Amino acid sequence: MSAPPRPQEGGEPGPPRRLPGELAFCALLLGLSLFLLWQAYGISGFESLTSAGMFPMLATATMVVTGAVFVVQSLRRGPADSSGRGHWQSFVARVTPPIWFGFTLAVCLYMLALSRLGFVGASFLFLLLSMRLLGSRRWLLNAGVSAASLAAIYVVFQTIFSVVLPQGSWVQAVFR
Repeated sequence: MSAPPRPQEGGEPGPPRRLPGELAFCALLLGLSLFLLWQAYGISGFESLTSAGMFPMLATATMVVTGAVFVVQSLRRGPADSSGRGHWQSFVARVTPPIWFGFTLAVCLYMLALSRLGFVGASFLFLLLSMRLLGSRRWLLNAGVSAASLAAIYVVFQTIFSVVLPQGSWVQAVFR
């Protein structure tokens, strides 16, 4: 089943256009599938239907066929509509919205904060920042949800499963 036709500039529906980056992604998918098929063949070759590499070869051969179908379908569509922008700019705008950069920065800050603040402190700040990035402006509710979530995680992992959660150098210095 194909996607419904997208309207052209004049508002008339026409043949579906290729999305920015679609052909490159399909080609990458096909290339990866071919590499994996080669790796699966290296397990035991094509000796018999019951050999150890038969199932991986069958699975990756299916990936190769579907990857080739995707490439052909993508080639049949018209070139990507970049709406006045270059193809690369249109691809970046569609695939990496601004919130993606915000979360990437938040995750990096979280990783850095773990060693200083420990799991509870860093996770609390990360949850607050994440809720803000997603559009919530209710700080008191966000703080309550973050605290309740972390309390549940702490009880489950620290108490029940006896998992040692990072304490953090700042927390250790305060409570010594």
